[in-house]
Amino acid sequence: MEIIANKDIVHFDLDTFFVSVERLQNRNLEGKPVIIGGTAGRGVVASCSYESRKFGVRSAMPMKMALMLCPDATVIRGDMEKYSNYSKMVTDVIADNAPVYEKASIDEHYLDITGMGHFFGCLKWTQELRRKIIKETGLPISFGLSLNKTVSKIATGEAKPNGEIYVDKNQIPLFLGPLSIKKIPMVGDKTYTILKDMGIDRIATLREMPVELMEKLLGQNGIVIWKKANGVDNTPVQPYWEQKSMSTERTFDQDTMDIIMLNRLLVKMVETLCFDLRKEQKLTSCVTVKIRYSNFDTYTLQKRIPYTSFDHTILKIVQELFRKLYQRRMMIRLIGVRLSSLVHGTQQLNLFEDTPEQINLYLALDRIRKRYGKDSIGRAINY
Repeated sequence: MEIIANKDIVHFDLDTFFVSVERLQNRNLEGKPVIIGGTAGRGVVASCSYESRKFGVRSAMPMKMALMLCPDATVIRGDMEKYSNYSKMVTDVIADNAPVYEKASIDEHYLDITGMGHFFGCLKWTQELRRKIIKETGLPISFGLSLNKTVSKIATGEAKPNGEIYVDKNQIPLFLGPLSIKKIPMVGDKTYTILKDMGIDRIATLREMPVELMEKLLGQNGIVIWKKANGVDNTPVQPYWEQKSMSTERTFDQDTMDIIMLNRLLVKMVETLCFDLRKEQKLTSCVTVKIRYSNFDTYTLQKRIPYTSFDHTILKIVQELFRKLYQRRMMIRLIGVRLSSLVHGTQQLNLFEDTPEQINLYLALDRIRKRYGKDSIGRAINY
């Protein structure tokens, strides 16, 4: 088996993040079932409180169904900009204290604190940081501490709500064994069904499976899942400051003032960048537009936005920034778009605005592009 690296990895996860933010601003919501998401008839649940989960409400569930299960729930449309700001507050506290950290999503962080045990004690240090986050932001947060990302993340799930768990290297088999295989990152509904039908529903059973059989069943993912079941995961914590932007720009053979062509190009740039975001499971919270005039004067303008990977959201910002930038009515030599402040994670369903049909449309478009190429389908442009 692959050698297990001796590290100290922390996974922090904000508890029912959207709901917790809303409760900070309205204490009357404490202890009551709360659902965040689209409030229209075809809306979808983006987040829900533990009180509403007791009735069977879950994220990504149609709002109509959620309200049938929990008719007394308070429904809030949600505000991604507000949630993004609170997420940044938490990240700032972690950045001021942690030697190496990775912002995995809007409400999750991984920290590599290997070596700190010699000076402070890793568990004590992490407990103090958790208390500091709670004190400075008012948000409940849980953590798992162990020797890699997988075990730490699973531990956080077991620590919720608003708790903490430390899993020593020697405790890993005992800790993981009784848990459902659904606790393993990468095990979704489809994989769970395949394994469950074979009588495998506990991690202890899964790790007894021959790795060759797992590979035959699930390909390379089967090997990775089998390793995770055995507590093996040497994936490093990627320092947040290394998060790179995604950008594209075009220098014209001949300088131009063709607004129609420029707008068409901006649409194409945004579509390509957003497809890459979704393919790599990333979100952006900062959009920059760049233009260079024929005399080589270069200007950029950027805007912070709630985390997203949706074309239609980002395109509006890009077009807005371009209109503000292009004021001189001179020939343009170059135009570019950059998406930065990236975090890992799927679109937070922006379900406050987007219908299931819109989400399914993006999924369908991405499938076509993956199969036939990025340029195989695009947005129609009206002038």
